[in-house]
Amino acid sequence: MNEIKKALFLTVLAGILWGSSFPTIKIGLKYIDAYMFAFLRFFSASVIMLIILLVTRNLDFKFAKRRSVWFLGILNGFSYLLQYVGMAFPTASAAISSLLVNLTAVWVAIISWFVLKERFGNKKLFGILLSIAGVFLITTKLNFLEFTKGMFLGDILVLFSGVGWSFFITYNKKIIADSGNALQFTSWVLFVTVLPLIPFIPLSSNMSLKLPIEAWVAVAYTAIFCWIVPYWLWLKGLKHISSTTSTVILLTEVIVAIVISYFMLGEVFTLISGTGALLILLAIVLVSLEK
Repeated sequence: MNEIKKALFLTVLAGILWGSSFPTIKIGLKYIDAYMFAFLRFFSASVIMLIILLVTRNLDFKFAKRRSVWFLGILNGFSYLLQYVGMAFPTASAAISSLLVNLTAVWVAIISWFVLKERFGNKKLFGILLSIAGVFLITTKLNFLEFTKGMFLGDILVLFSGVGWSFFITYNKKIIADSGNALQFTSWVLFVTVLPLIPFIPLSSNMSLKLPIEAWVAVAYTAIFCWIVPYWLWLKGLKHISSTTSTVILLTEVIVAIVISYFMLGEVFTLISGTGALLILLAIVLVSLEK
């Protein structure tokens, strides 16, 4: 029982840290563009992980030969790029971005139906329908003039980043279980994540790297406290609780993002977007609880 309580506590901490990433990214994008921000975050995280593996003498180059590492790393990199570019839009909300990204539970259910031939139960099917309705309300706010102005494009890019991570989760779960060394495998995936971000560096307006201290703080915080630390906490917690329980607990990520965005960024939900947010939260819970 003590191990389970510890696992629950570690998972909650991971959710809190991951939730803080959305407002941090939104704030950081005021001082650095999306392309350089994404690259510096994962380059920094990769350097730190490489140092840790070298110091502990735990660096195993055989993982670099695995195709799965390259596939997942490149997919992860492009997904993060979509999130950063999407959140760079002035109309993109940090709180709503956290909701759209956390729809991965729903997309995984849909992907599993096609890839793994899993059937939908009533909860899962109802959850998927609710999620579609929630996304529609959040992205459009029932103001269809936004479509002609492109104001919804940021939310759509973030939404597609969540779809990318859904494929990442679907294939990542089995591959990590078969690898025998989750830390080693995820470290190499992190190294590869940097590669698809490099070709977009020339699009950056911060090539000189003459960045204000606020930008470097955002990069360091998201690299350490929104990737390395929460991922380690999540993996430790996952040893003693089910993935279903973990998914539901990680909804703390959304709550934290909403609270911080409200107090620090002044973001508020309208009646329509708030209804959409509730539908998405309910959809994630329903899909996660389906056996």
